[in-house]
Amino acid sequence: MSRRKGGRSQSRFDHRPEEELLTAVRAAALLGVKRATLYTYVSRGLVRCVPEKGTKENRYVRSDLERLKTRHDARAGHAAVASAALRWGEPVIDSSVSRVGAEGLAYRGHSAVTLAMEGRSLEAVAELLWSGTLPQGDVRWPEVKAPFPPSEVARLLPRMTPPLVALAALVPPLGARDSHRFGAPPEKELERARGLLRQLAAWVCVAQAPGRVTRALKARTMAESLAVAWNARDERAPALLNRALVVSADHELNVSTFAARVTASSGADLYACVSAALAAMSGHRHGGACDRVEALLAEIQRPERAADVVRERLRRGESVPGFGHRLYPDGDPRLPPLIEGARALRPEAPGVRIASAVLDAMRVAGHPPPALDYGLVMVADALGLPPGSAATLFAVGRAAGWVAHILEQREQGHLLRPRARYVEPASR
Repeated sequence: MSRRKGGRSQSRFDHRPEEELLTAVRAAALLGVKRATLYTYVSRGLVRCVPEKGTKENRYVRSDLERLKTRHDARAGHAAVASAALRWGEPVIDSSVSRVGAEGLAYRGHSAVTLAMEGRSLEAVAELLWSGTLPQGDVRWPEVKAPFPPSEVARLLPRMTPPLVALAALVPPLGARDSHRFGAPPEKELERARGLLRQLAAWVCVAQAPGRVTRALKARTMAESLAVAWNARDERAPALLNRALVVSADHELNVSTFAARVTASSGADLYACVSAALAAMSGHRHGGACDRVEALLAEIQRPERAADVVRERLRRGESVPGFGHRLYPDGDPRLPPLIEGARALRPEAPGVRIASAVLDAMRVAGHPPPALDYGLVMVADALGLPPGSAATLFAVGRAAGWVAHILEQREQGHLLRPRARYVEPASR
């Protein structure tokens, strides 16, 4: 039994190692059907099943089940469609901030990759996302000062605190010190957003090197602030960091952005909205995916081991983190500028060499191309940045998009409060 997918024949037993598999009981419960009906869907090529090694049981590919459920729900009415839409389904919110399509990612109609390759600063891209107009020439945001001594903050944080965790701890006290943060007019809110983003870029090093924070705040751009904070001394570092910031700046309604918009819809202040987004970003299925890629490269240790480690992971049914994106089945367009930049900067860096070897091994095995997280880790390795910096780079860049969505949600004015459709617990 086979079916057509993307112009090629696909067996109903084919699946990628990273695809989640469910038992027959859970699969039937997800679809709300009897197991006999589930088996009918398999025989018709609508759901792939995978034999469970050492048993006579099969497992069923969750993505196929969810796709089939979405189709069935679409025939059942608006409530079912809305429910399915929250699981990688149809769009649920109107937005003019960014667009993901066959032609790639665009910010307010401008190609994100083109903006990055042209060297447009994160500051200019942020203004585009917030206002809809791309500034001409250089954009320089006003200098900000540390609201409290970095050394005092460092004493509250364990030295090995990841930079993303440090930023999550920083934002609430920044908000607590800002007595005018509630109900600010739009122009004042933009000033607040510019200052907050500058603080995020400068404080990434507070747990390990608090002495650099003040110098980082004096840098001209956010990319330069990051270079100072992380002690990236290569003169090409700010340009590569800026490229990574720009391609990370927004990506439609991802998990952290949705968290920011939901929080904004409640009337919360800017700091609270960004705090919610940072919390969502930390999850291993979002920004934390960068940490999993870092762990993979550390496990491999040498380029020569890449193929063996990848093969062994796949043999055990484990995923290889950083590969495949459901919105980009043919490859993430944000990735090539990062890989090219990392290789051009330091092709001999151990992390870059190992990452390149993994790319080759996955391509030879016929697996999906890598996603943004993988490129961010390669950039961090090329620059010699500390562990956790790739996820933090992702968050600092994405903060520009968070602000854009927060402002847009406020303009739309409605509370994001979906209803739950009660269902009886599935019997096991």
